[in-house]
Amino acid sequence: MESIGLQRLIDKFKMTNLTEEIDISKIKITQPDINRPGIQLTGYFEHYDSTRLQIMGFVEYTYIMSLDPERKLEICNAILNHQTPAFIFCRDLKPDPVFRELAVKYGVPLLGTSKATSSFMAQAIRWLNAKLAPCIQVHGVLVDIYGEGVLITGESGIGKSEAAIELIKRGHRLVSDDAVLIRKVSEDTLIGSAPEVTKHLIEIRGIGIVDVKQMFGVSSVKDDQEIDLVIKLKDWSKDQEYDRMGLEEEYTEYLGNRVVSHTIPIRPGRNLAVICESAAVNHRQKKMGYNAAEELYKRIQASMAERQKEE
Repeated sequence: MESIGLQRLIDKFKMTNLTEEIDISKIKITQPDINRPGIQLTGYFEHYDSTRLQIMGFVEYTYIMSLDPERKLEICNAILNHQTPAFIFCRDLKPDPVFRELAVKYGVPLLGTSKATSSFMAQAIRWLNAKLAPCIQVHGVLVDIYGEGVLITGESGIGKSEAAIELIKRGHRLVSDDAVLIRKVSEDTLIGSAPEVTKHLIEIRGIGIVDVKQMFGVSSVKDDQEIDLVIKLKDWSKDQEYDRMGLEEEYTEYLGNRVVSHTIPIRPGRNLAVICESAAVNHRQKKMGYNAAEELYKRIQASMAERQKEE
């Protein structure tokens, strides 16, 4: 199961640790879902998932403050007596002394942020979804071409990295070379990124390792990118037929999500960078409602209809 250390969340959102006496080094977040424990504060704990981050907004805070001391002690005992990763107080709200005392007793960290409750929840869920999503590693090169994430795959030595360098020189951005981490952040979205070890680096046979960020500048790299298109590079074979019209889409599946793919035969003299650019632009046009292959098919049909009329 994927997990994230609580300290990473604190660093990411620049939160304040309101219970520094608690050791948070071993506390892990294991799911992206979060909870506002409004109904639990009333004493209803059926189906309470304490493994989620608990968000305390203005409503929850004022409700706790309105309770009489005996009831407050009872509710705080009940809600904090669980293995909860953390309670996060938004809008710079400070926890009630009783709440804080019991949180320290049970080892439940209390964190603070100045962000509005709804805004923080949206940002945290989005970030946690990306970090805790199912993940696989594939062999290939991921490049951002005109805003389209293009994953270039193929056998070692076929020219993936060389195509990527040419694309970078033409103003596009490298996400990852050789190894691409693919995360499924939703039923429709795959996000690709580079392992920390190879981030911003690219291998060119005969030259070695090239630091793209240092050589071409920060505008030539990107940390992650949604994968919109897969280009499979294969050696040219005269015995194999290749799609010349593009009327039917081909797909590649990763983590249960299908991504449009093209198989590009490699032959001396073919400019892979230009082909990848053209594929990205064509894919973008299709998403915007224009399909060149369908347009050609319509023209052919219209031409045939005209000839039949003349006959």
